[in-house]
Amino acid sequence: MIKAVIFDMYETLITHYQSPLYFGKQIAADAGIPESKFRELWDATESDRTIGKLTLEEVIETILKNNGCYSKELFQKIVQKRIQVKEECFRHLHREIIPLLSGLKESGMKVGLISNCFSEEVAVIRKSVLFPYFDAACLSYEQKVQKPDAEIFRRCVNQLNVKAEECLYVGDGGSHELEAAKEIGMNAVQAVWYLQEGTNQPCGRKADFQQIENPLELLKIVSE
Repeated sequence: MIKAVIFDMYETLITHYQSPLYFGKQIAADAGIPESKFRELWDATESDRTIGKLTLEEVIETILKNNGCYSKELFQKIVQKRIQVKEECFRHLHREIIPLLSGLKESGMKVGLISNCFSEEVAVIRKSVLFPYFDAACLSYEQKVQKPDAEIFRRCVNQLNVKAEECLYVGDGGSHELEAAKEIGMNAVQAVWYLQEGTNQPCGRKADFQQIENPLELLKIVSE
């Protein structure tokens, strides 16, 4: 019997790909740095940024200074734009996301969140329209551990006070999250409602997992 639904955030509850992108390529262009030079440190620090060892501000400042283009104005422009783009994602929710979360809460289902995220995303997530629906939220930047490490899944399960086999994990499939959830005993399904072929989204369809085309289909699954 399913007692809790645990969601991934990016490309599951929200998507980057229905609003302007501001990833390494776009930041490098604003900084006037060749993308290859920008990515030398940007890509190398991704894991440390994900598990709370480095902030966006620290990395951007270092990159700008290393490339001889630091100014307070440019630094602030990049940081603020990055945060604004993250906030924008929450303005383009699939129309069934809020009804889904509301329906789960009304049914008495516990709702959790596990998200790999950076410093600039934590505050955005916590003040978002979605955050009040979560009974537990394990954000990698705060937890100092990221998917697919089983530890972050166990922490969320423990915070919800349920067993792994009583949880349904819902994610787009990036970061090997579905496999990790299944490995510790969760039921896992793939959310594909935001999937756009031909983009740089982290994952395509995974044949080994049930694919959910629309969010509200989950209400039927958890009630069975």
